[in-house]
Amino acid sequence: MSLPSGASGDVPSAPEDARVRGALSHMDHPRVRAGVRLGSEVRRALGEFFHREGFVEIAPVLVAPVTDPLNHPVADPTVDYYGQPFQLTRSMIFHKQLAMRAFPRVFVFSPNLRFEPRERSSTGRHLVEFTQVDVEVRDADREEVMTLAERALTHVVDHLAQHARRTFAQLGRRLPVLSPPFPRRDWRAARAEHGPEFEMALSRESPTPFWLVDIPLPEREFYDREDPARPGVLRDMDLIYPEGYGEALSGGEREFELPAILRRIHAKGQSVEQFRWYVEAAQAGLPPSAGFGIGVERLVRWLGGLSDVAETSLFPKRIGTWSL
Repeated sequence: MSLPSGASGDVPSAPEDARVRGALSHMDHPRVRAGVRLGSEVRRALGEFFHREGFVEIAPVLVAPVTDPLNHPVADPTVDYYGQPFQLTRSMIFHKQLAMRAFPRVFVFSPNLRFEPRERSSTGRHLVEFTQVDVEVRDADREEVMTLAERALTHVVDHLAQHARRTFAQLGRRLPVLSPPFPRRDWRAARAEHGPEFEMALSRESPTPFWLVDIPLPEREFYDREDPARPGVLRDMDLIYPEGYGEALSGGEREFELPAILRRIHAKGQSVEQFRWYVEAAQAGLPPSAGFGIGVERLVRWLGGLSDVAETSLFPKRIGTWSL
């Protein structure tokens, strides 16, 4: 970049880099600004709800010896710091489970980094960097946290009806009407009926959010609890938005007994050494718990009727592209 003549502190009248111009144009777009304002109110409402429910808000963990392995391939986010490998947080699942030793109900606005494959760049639902409201409840079962999630989302909608009318008018969007309990669909039956893309097919045709429950064991990570009465079936759930907006949240009950955790790690073809920190914590004792994580940007996208999750952020980290 060549600076104009004059004092060394002078600045060009306009950016020369097309990527910078594109980033600034994104930030200046009215829909993006409306999406960000909507996101601010959504965060406010979620925080109010969980505080009101007696949850302790804990600070996010950005790097740690271990993070969520996920059930699909992403690039390895490991960095070396004085000879100690640290991973950038993909989710706080292990930390919130461990936090059950200190508090019975916790939540956290957790920044997550997932270096997703390029083929996910066109979904409108994925960003490299996003925020998840991670929630965990000691001694809870799946039914309890499903009800909690429904109440949390209903509170958000009620809050927005009072505090975000102008933003919805700018977006040309009517606020969804929620009527819990949401319908439930059996995961295996849904897949058998609609094929591999069943989740999005059901999302497009559904008029309301709905639950997918009883997810098969191979479809999830090792930390999700197997139903003692139904081997091979997890005490898990996903909430799916209507109108083709896809997955809203994922969660369920957690494995907390060391033998089950070790068995599940080996069944996934992973090694105990990969999760040494977590395994040692489990050996010291983990309380039974259940919880979920809500992607904030996806929630804002659905509520605002936005075409892309990037419209919820001033500085979106799109998959495979340069960004500020």
